[in-house]
Formats: sequence, structure tokens, C-alpha cells
Amino acid sequence: MSALSGVRVLELGQFIAAPYCGQVLADHGADVIKVERPGSGDAMRSWGVHSGDGPPMWWSVIGRNKRSVAIDLKTDQGRDLVRRLALTSDVLLENFRPGTLERLGLDPASLWEENPRLVVARISGFGQTGPYSRRAGFGGVAESMGGLRYLTGEPDRPPVRVGLAMGDTLAGLFTAFGILAALRHRDVTGRGQVVDTGLTDAVVAVLESVLAEYGATGAIRSRSGNTLPGVAPSNIYPTQDGQWVVIGANADGPFERLCGAMGEPELGRDPRFAGHEARGRHQQLLDERIAGWTRSLPLPDIVTLLGEAGVPAGPVNTAREVAADPHFRERGTVVEVDGADGPLLMQGVVPTLTAAPGAVRWPGAALGAHTEEVLRETLGLDAAAIADLAGRGVVGLGEAPC
Repeated sequence: MSALSGVRVLELGQFIAAPYCGQVLADHGADVIKVERPGSGDAMRSWGVHSGDGPPMWWSVIGRNKRSVAIDLKTDQGRDLVRRLALTSDVLLENFRPGTLERLGLDPASLWEENPRLVVARISGFGQTGPYSRRAGFGGVAESMGGLRYLTGEPDRPPVRVGLAMGDTLAGLFTAFGILAALRHRDVTGRGQVVDTGLTDAVVAVLESVLAEYGATGAIRSRSGNTLPGVAPSNIYPTQDGQWVVIGANADGPFERLCGAMGEPELGRDPRFAGHEARGRHQQLLDERIAGWTRSLPLPDIVTLLGEAGVPAGPVNTAREVAADPHFRERGTVVEVDGADGPLLMQGVVPTLTAAPGAVRWPGAALGAHTEEVLRETLGLDAAAIADLAGRGVVGLGEAPC
């Protein structure tokens, strides 16, 4: 039994934010029924790198553990089917622009008339309220307006993208947390509520002390590349074999151990580097000393030496190294899942629950693979009724489930 076994989530979202939230919930055992448009499905079925003639790898991950149901929301019967599915669910998850759910006749107030326990999780660019709420918004816009992009990159160059869809992913994670909190509240009160997450909200929420620093002193934190201004040593350093190593020894104890590992214990007693503030003032000089040492050794030797000395350090890995790392494999951080054409490599389930662990049960399913199964099981429709709906294009019937 997984932690969320028995929780049914009706996912109406597409692209990344809501589907990522659904992925997190499905990983921990929720029955996530993903509603997609017949014929095309979620846009993520066509994004990213393909392997052969199959869907892109991104869909294999973000669609995993979900049951795919193809229903045309542009039809009256399709909307009625989705409404009926919502009335059998614990959670309705969507990331339409505000107002869309209402136009579909699926607004929370009307659903609560028949299912007062329903939690409605809504993700949008700017949230359901406020002067920007009706604007279209994607993750990159949220990362920029929320202050994250300004902090990313080198100080003498324009802001850059992190390399992952951070705005969407953060919104998905916060929404998953909000859903769990709302379900807990429902267990006590018997009533559901709206979980309202804006992509911009999620980005602003992880700004650490950026706003507090500005409010108290007027200081505006800016791009600093790989360094933490005033916090040293904490940087990436070049190695003899052309690689990079991250070393975080900015506390007194780890710094002294680093100096010992470098064969320069006297550095730990040098007034320029003795104490946090002193190291911050002489950050560039200290980084140059450390880089001189790291250039004299290959990456594996540095990681081993610093590991034995108790100094936080690690390589800057590509996907190749992450996939091969024995620690990630043993913990299930990296897993291989059976797919239609063989094993698929992907990230595992996080966090690890010792009594009720989650699992990757199947990769992203074919479009409409579970339509007949879900309509039979949840709405009691028979084969003839489902075939009639399919014949009129209201639903799509896909390949057999994984």
C-alpha cells in the first residue's frame, strides 16, 4: 500500500505544472486519471527528445503512473463525462487560464453542490486573483517576473535560464503540498477547498532572504555566477583532467579540514581566512589558492581525498554520470522502468517513505489507453455505450494499458 492509495485525482492540466503535480501524487499511489484531447493529447507527448518512433522521453516521465482517458471537452457529452468523473474524485487538478473551468461548467461552487469533499487545485500563471490573474503566463515569464532569472548567470552577462522548467516544477510541488494540506483539512471538516497556486507565487516563495534584504537595507541581490558573495570557499574549481569539482567548505571546521587535505594547514590559521567574515573579504584570493591545488589532481582523487577528510565536495555531473552513480542506483534515485520497447531510464520517486514507499509502476501510457477501463469502473458505462461515444468522437480509445 502506497501513502496515497485510495485518493483519486482527476488531472485536466497539460504542459508541465499541473502534470508534474499529478506525477508527484501518482508516484505515491494516487489514482491519477489524466483527461486528454482525443487525437492529440497533452502537448508533452510531442516535446523533447524522441527514441525511435515512440513518444518523447519527457512524456514517459511526466505521464508515468497515470491512467490516460481521452475525452473531448469541446462537446457537451464530453464535459458531462468529465463532470461525472469529478464527482467521483477527491481532487480536481487543472492549469487552465482563470475562467476556463467556469466556462466548462466545472467551477468549484457547482461541483461542491454534489461533491462537497472535492479539493480543486488550480495552477495558473499569476493565480486566480489579482490584477494579472487573467494574463497568460508560462514558466519562463514567472521566473523572470518573480525575480529568479535576474539572479541566474554571471554578473557581467545577461540573465540566463536555469536549464530546467523551474517555475512550472516549483508550482507543481507547492500545489502537491497544498493538495495534501487540503485533504487533511477535509478529513477534519468534511469539506474541500480551492488550492490556488500562481507560477509567480511559487518562484517568489523560494527567494530565500532576497526580499528581506531589500526591505531592510535596500540591497538588491544580483547574479554572482558560481560564487556565494561573502561566503567562502563555496565554488566550482578546475581539475587536472579537465573536469570541475564543487567544494563547499565555508564553515570553520570544514575549512580547516580542507586546508589539511590540501597540505596547507597553516591556511586555516592565516588571519585573512580565519573566520567566516575574513574568508568572505578575501574570497577571490582564497578561491585562487584552492583552484591552484585542484588543478594539480584529477577529479576522482580530489573527491576521494575530500570525502575522507569530511569536506563537502562532489563532481559536476552530466546525465551520464548521474545514471551510472552507484549511490543513486542503490537509493532508487535513478531507476529503470519496463517500457513497450524495453527498459527506460528515469528519476525515481522522492521522498522515500519507509513504511509506504512510492514506485514507478509504468511510464507514460498511450493516449486513451485507459478510457474504457475508467469509464466502466467509475461511471458504470458498458461496452456498447463506450463504443457509441467513441464513434461520435466524444472519447478516444487507445492502445492497451502498459
